[in-house]
Amino acid sequence: MRILIVEDDPAIAAAIGGALEHSGHAVDRIDDGSLADHALKDGNYDLAILDLGLPGLDGREVLARLRRRGTGLPVLVITAREGLNERVGVLDIGADDYLVKPFALAEFEARVRALLRRAASGGVPEIRIGRLRLNLPGRMAWIEDRPLALTPREFGLIEALASRPNRVTSRAQLTEALCNWDEEMTPNGLDIAMHRLRRKLAGSGARVRTVRGLGYLLEEGEDE
Repeated sequence: MRILIVEDDPAIAAAIGGALEHSGHAVDRIDDGSLADHALKDGNYDLAILDLGLPGLDGREVLARLRRRGTGLPVLVITAREGLNERVGVLDIGADDYLVKPFALAEFEARVRALLRRAASGGVPEIRIGRLRLNLPGRMAWIEDRPLALTPREFGLIEALASRPNRVTSRAQLTEALCNWDEEMTPNGLDIAMHRLRRKLAGSGARVRTVRGLGYLLEEGEDE
C-alpha cells in the first residue's frame, strides 16, 4: 500500500520509513506541514503517518484541513505531545490513532497493520476471489489452503487491484501504488510483473482482466 510519512525528524522518518518499505509498502516522506497539505490533496494514499510539531503548518491544522475536505484517509499521529487533552483533541479532530514518542517500532508496525486492515477490507479479515484468499495487511495470499509465494512487487499489484473491487485500475494507478517518489518503473517493468502475477494465479479461480484502453480488473474467473 502507499503510505505518506509527515515527520521532520530525519532519524525517525528513516526508521519508520525503512520498516514500512521492508514490509513491502510504497512510502513517500515529507518534513513540512504545508507541503504535506498539498500532497494529501493530490496524492492517492492508503495511510498517513503525521507528526504534530511541523514547520510550515502544524500537524493539527494539516489533519483538520484533511477532514474538512471530507477525506476518510486513515491517519496515525506520532508526536512527543503526551498530555490527555492533546490526545483527546487530536482524536476529536479526526485522527484514527495516536502514538507518543518514543515508541517501540514493533508497536508502531502493529498499529499500522490494524489501520490498514480496517481500511482495506472494511472490517472483513480476508478478501476471497474464487479460490484465492488475500490478507492485505499481513501481505499473505493462498490458493485455498496453499500459500501463494509472491514477490513484493507482485503482491503490490494484486493489493492495488483487490483494494478497488469491481473497478478498473489504470496503469498509472498501479505504477503509483508500487513506487516511491524517488523510484521509477518502466512500462516494460510493469508488464513483466503483471505477466508473472497472472502465471501464479493460474488455477486460483481469480484472474486479472485487461480492459482495453482503461487498465486492469481483478475478478473471478480463469484465464483462457
